[in-house]
Amino acid sequence: MSASVRDLVAERFAGLDPRSPQYAVEVVQRVLAAGQELRASDVHLQPAAEGLELRYRIDGVLQPAGLFPAALAPNIVARLKVQAELLTYRTDMPQEGRIRAPAGDVEMRVSTFPTLFGEKAVVRFFAGSGQFRRLDDLNLPDDVQAGLRRMLAETSGAIFATGPAGSGKTTTIYACLRELAADAIGRSLVSLEDPIEMPVQGVAQTQVNTNVGFDLATGLRFLMRQDPEVIMVGEVRDRDTAETAFQGALTGHLLLSTFHAGSAAEAIGRLSDMGIEPYLLRSGVLAILNQRLARRLCACAAVSDDPADRLGLPVEQVHLPVGCEACGGTGYRGRLLLVEMLTPGRTELGRAILSRSDTATLESLAVQSGMVTRWRRGIDAAGSGATSPAEVRRVLGFSETL
Repeated sequence: MSASVRDLVAERFAGLDPRSPQYAVEVVQRVLAAGQELRASDVHLQPAAEGLELRYRIDGVLQPAGLFPAALAPNIVARLKVQAELLTYRTDMPQEGRIRAPAGDVEMRVSTFPTLFGEKAVVRFFAGSGQFRRLDDLNLPDDVQAGLRRMLAETSGAIFATGPAGSGKTTTIYACLRELAADAIGRSLVSLEDPIEMPVQGVAQTQVNTNVGFDLATGLRFLMRQDPEVIMVGEVRDRDTAETAFQGALTGHLLLSTFHAGSAAEAIGRLSDMGIEPYLLRSGVLAILNQRLARRLCACAAVSDDPADRLGLPVEQVHLPVGCEACGGTGYRGRLLLVEMLTPGRTELGRAILSRSDTATLESLAVQSGMVTRWRRGIDAAGSGATSPAEVRRVLGFSETL
């Protein structure tokens, strides 16, 4: 796809004169417009000795797109900072802001960071309010979606979306929140986030401010006094936040949150490491989702019967990326979720949690209870031709036993 991205971007920048006083303004405008056209989730402007490198993250993978003259790099980043209402004269410290878009349009978060060759800028695209996704739009497996809907109907307990960075945790938890907001009749929905990434109608959203001592744990304690019924916490990061969240989950509140974990079973271990007692984990957790995003093969994919192309996956036939105009030459278009959902409950798994069993034991018992693992989802996706073995390995790795 690199060549196609470069070609598209080259077309967008054709005719621009680097000597023009409006050059930086035009560059930023076209960089952002091209990002939306390419369906990118992020734009990277990274300074190097040769110049300012432009890259787009498309379907989870960074694609090189071009190089701007090194002498003009500070002006381009400064223009981006102006649009995000950041301090242009501070180039020695990280900054974060937003480019506020008209209603219904794409909103963008801008982050800058000082590097050896100047300031690096990353722009994250967020969909407009009319495009925010509900559960039906996530293409969750039927068993996961049905189970998640049942859990969202509960009046207390915690639902966690877990996974590494960039796995779609926030998208999933926001979809859950919007589902509740759409169906909530006479219920109070609140959120505590750092930062607020998307406005959700019907939810009282609050952003923490650590500069004045208003962190997640402090905000959550005060939020409990606001008579909420559903609480969304952007991310559980420490013991204080985890303990306060579980107190809420056990006292008549439905809690939605995210945190980083390699698997659903590993998430139990991480919460335990944060100091959450086993009885709270068994009684307070309704469900833990763990997910990854894998690129979906384009229709141009080719069938392969070569065992080497399976990369060790137990499938008989696989499809490989080829590349065409529709997918920009990558062989992939769009993404799919590889998701597992662990539900402790009063089962053998719940008893194992009480006895502080290790992650391998918890995962084995979860599978016995009916959990379909992220690996099983990946293998099935490769076997059906939805994605390639190389993509499953890129997302899930080689180290784990299938």
